[in-house]
Amino acid sequence: MNEPLLQVNHLASEFTTEQGIARALDDISFHVNRGETLGLVGESGCGKSVTALSIMRLLPRPTGNIVGGEVVFDGLDLTLVPANDMHSIRGNRIAMIFQEPMTALNPVYKIGLQLTETLALHEPTMSKSAIYQASVNMLKRVGIPAPQNRMNEYPHQLSGGMRQRVMIAIALLCKPDILIADEPTTALDVTIQAQILQLLQDLQNETGMAIVFITHDLGVIAQLCDRVVVMYAGRIVEQAGVSELFDKPSHPYTRGLLEAIPGIHKLAKTPLSTIPGMVPSLFNLPSGCRFQNRCSHTVSKCTHNSPKLEQVTDDHWVRCYQHKTLTGSKN
Repeated sequence: MNEPLLQVNHLASEFTTEQGIARALDDISFHVNRGETLGLVGESGCGKSVTALSIMRLLPRPTGNIVGGEVVFDGLDLTLVPANDMHSIRGNRIAMIFQEPMTALNPVYKIGLQLTETLALHEPTMSKSAIYQASVNMLKRVGIPAPQNRMNEYPHQLSGGMRQRVMIAIALLCKPDILIADEPTTALDVTIQAQILQLLQDLQNETGMAIVFITHDLGVIAQLCDRVVVMYAGRIVEQAGVSELFDKPSHPYTRGLLEAIPGIHKLAKTPLSTIPGMVPSLFNLPSGCRFQNRCSHTVSKCTHNSPKLEQVTDDHWVRCYQHKTLTGSKN
């Protein structure tokens, strides 16, 4: 079997704050194969975006730091790569679509410059005319009307959805080996969202790139992803193939997320299911299972001992003492 394109092993990341040290990621391990799409799902604050920024070596310094583990990309441990050498990897071999386009785009530079400088940096042998035409073509591919006109506009002149599509265009320009997409369709209406998801799948088929797709939307996960990693309070609580996860969720948190999805099979005006309580503070994490205060299946050892990630089937892992009683259909 071929080696995974990306292998994250026991990754741990921390932030130094006025309140103390917050461990945002704790023993995170997963892999991404060439050409596949891995979904990262979970509530806000669970560590999805920090995982992406850790892989890209873009944690805010000096407060954010990787303090353990490794991120092996195509045989190279990115945690050991000198900062200057990461420039040739970011945006070229690994690209990222950031969650908030208004903060990711430079407000004082025209859209065209921000596109063309990306290609000029990573493809120095391309002519200026070829770079310009490739940039216009990519804007067109992501659904931006009159792309040649948009090349001369500033970010504030575009709508939120159009800015997001510009970010997607920049990320895809160099046809990366792996694309990390952090909530890439959040600001888009459903029609454009469908177009963008189809675009990502088309480019994946054309180039063979892998995708790490971060989202709250389990519907998108079901449509786009091959495997899913469910995160909670800085840890992975479950990971499996997408069909396996939806058919046989084995962690109470995963089951809660799936049960909260509206469905046409439910009676009209039926209250949506919710997960009670709040995600624990990183400064006050429980000593046992981190989901214990919100779980209806808690037993005594859940409050004292943290469960380990246990293998259920060949490609299904879960962090729960009660998973044997919970495994099965969510219905």
